[in-house]
Amino acid sequence: MNKTININLGGFFFHIDEIAYEKLRRYLNSISSSLSDDSQGRNEIISDIEARISELLSEKIKDSRQVVSESDIEDIIVIMGQPEDYSEPEASYSEPNFSQSKNNATGKKLFRDGEDKFLGGVASGIAHYFNMDTIWIRLGLLALFFGAGFGILIYSILWILLPEARTTAEKLQMHGEAVNIDNIEKKIREEFTNVSDSVRSAAHHASDKIKDGAHEFSEKIGQTFSGKKKKNNGLQDFINTIEKIIRIFFKIFGKFIGFLLVFTAATVILCLIIGGFSIGSFEFLNIESNFISYPDFFYAATLPRWMLTISLLTLIGIPFLILLVLGLRILSSNLKRFSKTASLTLLGIWFIALLIVIFTAVEFGTNHSNFGKYVQKYPLKIASKDTLVLKIRNDDAIHYQHNLKRNSKKHEVEVNGNLLIYTNDIHLNIKRSTSNAAYLIIQKTSYAASSAKARKSAEEIKYEYTIEKNNLILNAFFLTDLKNVFKDEEVEITVYVPEKTIIYLDNSVKKFLSDVKNKTNMYDGDMANHHFKMTNTVLTCTDCNSTILEEASL
Repeated sequence: MNKTININLGGFFFHIDEIAYEKLRRYLNSISSSLSDDSQGRNEIISDIEARISELLSEKIKDSRQVVSESDIEDIIVIMGQPEDYSEPEASYSEPNFSQSKNNATGKKLFRDGEDKFLGGVASGIAHYFNMDTIWIRLGLLALFFGAGFGILIYSILWILLPEARTTAEKLQMHGEAVNIDNIEKKIREEFTNVSDSVRSAAHHASDKIKDGAHEFSEKIGQTFSGKKKKNNGLQDFINTIEKIIRIFFKIFGKFIGFLLVFTAATVILCLIIGGFSIGSFEFLNIESNFISYPDFFYAATLPRWMLTISLLTLIGIPFLILLVLGLRILSSNLKRFSKTASLTLLGIWFIALLIVIFTAVEFGTNHSNFGKYVQKYPLKIASKDTLVLKIRNDDAIHYQHNLKRNSKKHEVEVNGNLLIYTNDIHLNIKRSTSNAAYLIIQKTSYAASSAKARKSAEEIKYEYTIEKNNLILNAFFLTDLKNVFKDEEVEITVYVPEKTIIYLDNSVKKFLSDVKNKTNMYDGDMANHHFKMTNTVLTCTDCNSTILEEASL
């Protein structure tokens, strides 16, 4: 029975038995001893080796409860190599195939190269993967951008999906080199050499800046007077120019997007503020405003209208406020982002507004889910020898209509101090009575959360008519409560007359007749201003000339 130990290797935790731990510890100590004569980059080399060992162990250990055994460590040592194999690193570096002959290669992987990047290092990473010059990949992306327009999309997707090669092991994998002690040490030494050369070059450049500037100035003067110019690499100059143009283009495009966000968001927020103050002023002063159209679910809502208005404005305004700040940050990097407290507060307010609007919308949908109707029957005391005249009239004191006709448009009106809805959705029909008496059927329809409530709502619809001698005068409108504005309420009127009754249709009913059956199939609009006699089935015209009858029969 072996004792297990918990270790942290390369930022990952592993359960390892005691024998395997001792073997791994001796292996890492021997590597450290082999590097003791070179202190430059020693800690970084050890850190990268541990990270690589941790990566290999993670591939072997799929379950976090699994224990690393001695055989696992031996497999890792075979892949990484023995420290004594690299006692003379300079000699081994001169042999290109040395590492591959002693160690297993990891295979080439696709990364973004952060050390050779123009934007995100995508082109250079692809170039490393296919062993190509980076310039050709960049030219290909530019051709896709200017030719088909897909270059920027492809580059953006790859920028998001491809990880950047940050560790030494990832950089080796990007170049297709084996991740072992020899290559890790070689890579880190090269990086330190490059850094030293860069610092030395910068210092040399700073010390010779004045002398170089004077020399360049004198050289340009000499070229000007001699008419000679220094020969340059034309392709490189062209590429540098293209890179500058693209860099400027992206900056301008980014600023344009920022300006567009700021302009759009500011416009919407300003409109919301003005609209909110306007609606609030009308509500506070109790002023009728026909030009303000509320959403459907505002009517018949349990919550007050001012609360719904604020919630709706908040629901729209907060996302555009975030877009406004985002656009300003694109235009100016000095602008600070929202604090965590402010962000959570805005999110909470927006979420509350969303819940209020959802609750009201669900309530609205529930109140329109069931159909109900209310039917009333009224007798018409008209002598059989009299001609029944049908008329429709409007009450201009309630709402004036210049062109009186059937339509479902709703108008908010005030009657006896109460706000009601006025509409001309009236359907008029004429049918044969099953008895010897004439009567009137008025059917009102509405919608509500239940059939009983819908019937109750339909019963409350206000519709009137009058009888003056032999004239049946019907209202061209009906009134209903303001909360029922979007319930699709209707009033259907059917006049039942016995056989042989004569009916005259006044011109006012012309646009309210609804599919009135007649013997010659005349259109409803053509039946006005004519006398009709009820037969044993349908109406027949008694004063229509032959031309009208022929047109109706066609």
